[in-house]
Amino acid sequence: MNRLLLGASSAVLALAAALPATAQTSSETQATALQDVVVTAQRRAESAQKVGLALTVVSGEDLDKRNIQTVNDLENTVPSLEVDSQLGGGQPQFRIRGVGLTDYAANNTSTVGVYVDEVAYPYGVMTQGLLFDIARIEVLRGPQGTLYGRNTTGGAVSVITSAPTEQLQAGITASYGSYDAAKLEGYLSGPLTETLSARLAVAAETGGAWQYHRDTGEELGAKDTKAARLRLNWRPTAQTDVDLNLHYSKDDSDGRGLRLVTQPFTSGGGRVYPVDSAHRITGWGISPYFAQLIGVSSNAKPFRDNEGKGASLRLNHDLGWATLTAIGSYEAFDRNELNDWDATASNEAGTYFFNDIETVSQEVRLASPTGGRLQWMGGLYHATEDVDGGFYSDFSEAKSLGFWMSTTYNQKVETTGVFGNIDYRLTDRLTLVGGLRYEDETRELNDFKTEILAPTPALRANTSKAQSMGEWTGKIGAEYAFNDDVLAYANVSRGVKSGGFTTYNSGLPEQLDPFKFEELIAYEAGLRSSFFDRRLQLNAAVYYYDYRDQQLQGVLYTQTGRVGRMINVPKSHIQGAELELRWRPLDSLTVTQSIGYKYGEYDEFYFVNATATEAAKDPVTGEYNTIIYSDRAGERLPFPRWDYKGSVAYSRQIGGWGFEAETNYSYRDEKFSTSSNSIIDSFWLVNANLTLSPPTADYSFGLYVNNLTNAYSEESRNRFISAATGSPNAPRTWGVRLSYRY
Repeated sequence: MNRLLLGASSAVLALAAALPATAQTSSETQATALQDVVVTAQRRAESAQKVGLALTVVSGEDLDKRNIQTVNDLENTVPSLEVDSQLGGGQPQFRIRGVGLTDYAANNTSTVGVYVDEVAYPYGVMTQGLLFDIARIEVLRGPQGTLYGRNTTGGAVSVITSAPTEQLQAGITASYGSYDAAKLEGYLSGPLTETLSARLAVAAETGGAWQYHRDTGEELGAKDTKAARLRLNWRPTAQTDVDLNLHYSKDDSDGRGLRLVTQPFTSGGGRVYPVDSAHRITGWGISPYFAQLIGVSSNAKPFRDNEGKGASLRLNHDLGWATLTAIGSYEAFDRNELNDWDATASNEAGTYFFNDIETVSQEVRLASPTGGRLQWMGGLYHATEDVDGGFYSDFSEAKSLGFWMSTTYNQKVETTGVFGNIDYRLTDRLTLVGGLRYEDETRELNDFKTEILAPTPALRANTSKAQSMGEWTGKIGAEYAFNDDVLAYANVSRGVKSGGFTTYNSGLPEQLDPFKFEELIAYEAGLRSSFFDRRLQLNAAVYYYDYRDQQLQGVLYTQTGRVGRMINVPKSHIQGAELELRWRPLDSLTVTQSIGYKYGEYDEFYFVNATATEAAKDPVTGEYNTIIYSDRAGERLPFPRWDYKGSVAYSRQIGGWGFEAETNYSYRDEKFSTSSNSIIDSFWLVNANLTLSPPTADYSFGLYVNNLTNAYSEESRNRFISAATGSPNAPRTWGVRLSYRY
């Protein structure tokens, strides 16, 4: 069926090709070169094909064509990247080449650095907003730190927004589709004076409630988001450039509902819920006490009430012998989010997050002029972070619990890093590359408290913890240019990702011990190449990761209970390869393909066997008198082995009208869910777009279909208390789009 529907989506392209020959221009028999994409992945403007790194670039135009509306959607177009949200919450979690952190709490940073206009967003929940008015997104795979403000083990996702223009430009795009989903985006850009230009961009989204309650039929999933960004660019002299970025976002959307999977669920009241079979079905409930506690109505459904705001100021000044760059930023995010983790009307696992996050960062860099035999860059980074809040839990109808809990804390982080990178062209073809970084970080967890609020108040845990890290990281490698179109590279790099604290509901002292920083030594070789007068780009990479103290979401048992806890795996490894192709056989036809393979194992990991320990639990007292451990070495790491992404776009002129048909598709292999002890099936996702542009007009009409095959898929699975749940992706949706550009 998947093959049949893939073929059907491609048939649009075949039909276009079969249109009368009179509509075809002679240029279509001789394709022009692919557009040269200029990136700043190495903190200097250069062709993406000249960068000796595993790099994927997604243009702003491609974001629209491929239905990439949030960072979660990037996994459908970038090889070896997965982005999901545990338990369906609003906190994106990134994995690149299998390196990623799974954690539903808000206080631990990602293994993948996320940047917007060179400003770090260290906490996953801060990245959940709309992607709008974007110039491009650059995704780098592998440890980062000698070029970027923060140190990461997995890679970096760098979002570059559209800059102010020197000429007046404006645009607006409106769309309407399935389940009354509506979206509006617009921008206005141009000069204010001879030295000052501005760009204002706005976006809003409503509707789209595709889920429904299994008991009442009530809808869930409606979007209600608003965002705005103002960029001012001031050029007082030819050597000086100042950029101010002010931005705001508000998300009052419904939450994501979960489905019951793998086994029936029996509520505390005795109702038996079968495994859900319908794609769109879900469930939720809220107790009167919990509703009063969090200040919502007694019939509230899962929701988000999140607000983000920030400002950054970037200075570039040409000193002649070097370019000085200075960036200062302030980011704030206020999270209020209700989730139902048992996916039923039973009140077993209602969870309400409340967090205030503030980050302040400064970065200063000096970089040599480009084009010389020696190119260098050095920088200093400093940041402070404050994460305040926690969450409430409704366990009032959970068997053996029957209470409401609160976990609160304050976390303070201070990070200072100094970094540098050198490229030295030893010959006209051979370049040596080296980089070094030292990072000092302190983390403090203050006033952590877990308590039972009702029916019988009781303090379960109360503590303050601290930890620090001072680590050197770096990179050494070489690049060899066989000619202007073929570049080979090889490097060895070491990256670290800071440790942290488990901030889950706690009654066990051992749970509160900090987990260590993780270390990754990466060995990588790759090729970036262009052929046939640069109409074909072929990029490849192979890698091996030596992983130490990998951070993992585990479980802690004592005689009286079990709780989740972040742990460190002493030794593991990951190996894999990627292949990316971009081809323009005709001016009117563009094809992209990518495939990624990765495999990993634990090399040293002696840990609790949860299945055996649960089976040995005393049936009378409910105590864990026998806690069973086993040697986990040799077990496969829980991530998909294969992923495949591609697109085909065909455009031509017919009677003066512009016509473009595009289809994009992705495949994610099956993966094992440790939290639910089950396998999440592999899946295909296919999207299609058709766009028409009238002659001599600045507007266009579009028709789109997302999830063309109406395939069922899950981003994650979990078992929080006893209900086994999955977080589903949306079914097939379609809509129309109208765009105007001036």
